[in-house]
Amino acid sequence: MSADSLLPLRHAIAQRFATEATQADGRLETHRRRVGGPAAMRWLAVLLLGLSQVVQAQPFNAATYNLRLNLASDGPNAWPHRRDAVRALIRHHEIDLLGTQEGLIDQIEDLAAMPGLARVGVGRDDGKRGGEHAAIFFRTERFTLLATGDFWLSPTPEVPGKGWDARCCNRLASWAKLRDLANGRVFFAFSVHFDHEGVVARRESARLMLRKMREIAGEAPALLLGDLNATPESEPVQILLTGLRDARTLSQTPPYGPVGTFNGFKLDAPLLERIDYVLLSPQWRVLRYAALTDTVDARFPSDHLPVVTRLSLE
Repeated sequence: MSADSLLPLRHAIAQRFATEATQADGRLETHRRRVGGPAAMRWLAVLLLGLSQVVQAQPFNAATYNLRLNLASDGPNAWPHRRDAVRALIRHHEIDLLGTQEGLIDQIEDLAAMPGLARVGVGRDDGKRGGEHAAIFFRTERFTLLATGDFWLSPTPEVPGKGWDARCCNRLASWAKLRDLANGRVFFAFSVHFDHEGVVARRESARLMLRKMREIAGEAPALLLGDLNATPESEPVQILLTGLRDARTLSQTPPYGPVGTFNGFKLDAPLLERIDYVLLSPQWRVLRYAALTDTVDARFPSDHLPVVTRLSLE
């Protein structure tokens, strides 16, 4: 029986486990009569251990996606022309957990209106609805929200503001503490967008992210979904990799799609530089990794590619 065949709602998993346990009891009684108590107990222990591993290994799809903010000046690539394509991509690829960047409140609400999706995250300008978001979306049939919060990438992360040599924008991270209804495991998801101009800002943001992730998640499993505006060999990414691991390099199957993740709405973009990441604490296994090049009517749904991973907890 594969893990995918048990993709559960909370009640379905509970019912399945109870059914298996009841059947095991019946088989145990038959086996006990044949071979005696100790052997039967060993057999039952092996059976229950196998069931526990199947339940705990339930994988899910986690992704990061820079949505490109809604600008009328983008013309045919403005959000009203892309919205349905983004929603279709989320549905088709069965994304269970999604960290986004750049979305304005209308974009966030458009995605949150999808059946079965919930979201967390505030606007970077005022800590409410103003400005771009680093919103996290999750499927309510798979996860339940336990806690959430936001912090800014600056020396004063508790209040909106620019950090270090960032000139254009406030930058923030949003996080969610989630319980996986498939197995009861609790983990933390972080979504972030690093500055595109400030070299110092990106370096210090990486240091801040590691510190805040330790403060918020402690030793619990955690994942970082983000547009880091930095390539893998750069200082900010290397700082993050002192505490996290890169899903692309961990994938148990060969990474699918191009290396690069920024397309600029150009179908002939070389896609050589990777700036969007799924980074993980040590407890995760990466079954698959992909940078998706889906298009609709010869147009990308955003100026970044979504990075989609299939993950399970050890």
